[in-house]
Amino acid sequence: MTRAGLLAGAARAFAEQGLRRSTMQSVASAAGVAKGTLYNYFRTKDDVVRALFSAELVRLTGVAADLPPDQALAALADELATHPVLRRLAASEPEELAALVVLRAERWAELTGWLAGLLGVDDDAAELAGRWLLGVVLQPGPTTGRRRQAAALAAVLRPPH
Repeated sequence: MTRAGLLAGAARAFAEQGLRRSTMQSVASAAGVAKGTLYNYFRTKDDVVRALFSAELVRLTGVAADLPPDQALAALADELATHPVLRRLAASEPEELAALVVLRAERWAELTGWLAGLLGVDDDAAELAGRWLLGVVLQPGPTTGRRRQAAALAAVLRPPH
C-alpha cells in the first residue's frame, strides 16, 4: 500500500463519516489495509489530516497549473466547492471545518505563497485570492456565481503593466 492509497482511504472515510467520527481503524478499513499498516505511515489521525491537506494542495496545483488566472481561480473554486470532505464537514461538522480554515500565520503565508506562484501575482493579490477561496470553502454558492467572481477577481489581480 502506498501513502497515496492510504490518503485516498482517509479522504473516503472523512467524506463518509466526518473527521470526528473517523478513527484510525475506519481510515485503515477505507484504504483496505490493517490498522498497523496505517500506523507505519502516520502516528495520529491529525497526522493523516495534515498529510491529506498537503496532498490536496499538490493535486490542486495540477488542476490549476498552466491555466490563465481566471480559469485557475474558477477551477480551484469548483474543486473546493465540491470537495467531498469539505462538503461533509460543512454539512455536519462546521466547527471542524472552521478549525481547518483558521490557519497559523506561517501556514497562511505558505498557502498565499503557493497561490502567488500558481497565479503569477504579487503577495497582496495572493492574499486576496486566498481569502476569496476560503470564502468558497465556507459558502460555495452556485457554480455560475463562482465562475463570474473568479473572472472579476482575476481582472483585479492582474499586475499593472
